Amino acid sequence: MLLQIQTMAFLLLQEQSIAFDPLTMWHNMGWMARAVVIALFVMSAWSIGVMIDRLIAYSAARKQSRMFAPAVAGALREGKLDEAIKIADRYKKSHLAKVVVAGLQEFRAHQLSTEIPGEEIEASKRALERAEAIVHAELKRGVSSLATIGSTAPFVGLFGTVVGIINAFKGIATEKATGLGAVAGGISEALVTTAVGLFVAIPAVWMYNFFTTKIEAFDVEMGNSSSELIDYFLKRTQRAAK
Repeated sequence: MLLQIQTMAFLLLQEQSIAFDPLTMWHNMGWMARAVVIALFVMSAWSIGVMIDRLIAYSAARKQSRMFAPAVAGALREGKLDEAIKIADRYKKSHLAKVVVAGLQEFRAHQLSTEIPGEEIEASKRALERAEAIVHAELKRGVSSLATIGSTAPFVGLFGTVVGIINAFKGIATEKATGLGAVAGGISEALVTTAVGLFVAIPAVWMYNFFTTKIEAFDVEMGNSSSELIDYFLKRTQRAAK
């Protein structure tokens, strides 16, 4: 098999010298192949935009959460709920602050008013769960599109390749030419779309897996913070009842 490939490559080089010039290939492509390449570049631009947006968002969330956690812990140890809420409000990009402030506000509202129905601990727990779901959706925004691009881009490129090869063989039939050199240029141009499709898909798949791991870590942190906050509310309620 290897010998056959080497022989075909040798004959191809002997029959016609092919210049792999992207600009020339673009001009020689049919309208369908050009449309495929444009679509792939649009997908690439979209995936790059999502990657940059998520990297910035996750970096800010991680940085602010590291500052928020010790600050709010100190306020809660001193029993200053209002101060803890103010601290959480200052860290708008922290995923932990968004969750914790929801539980604190719900617990504080029950303490200030007896007209709010429901038990304060259960109400705070539900508020935390709602906040976790909302923050999870915010963290995941755009990430699923990377999976879609990663799974479809190779097939889009393959479609362009198939169309290009069909056009190459149509050219042979029209010009009545034979030999590998007659189809080499057309096939090489057609294979460009597959290469572009893989170029778009591989980074998208890598970053999708990277972001998914990050989101899972954020979910664990939010769950732990919610659990610790509920424990704090229980202890505070027990002390108040004595």
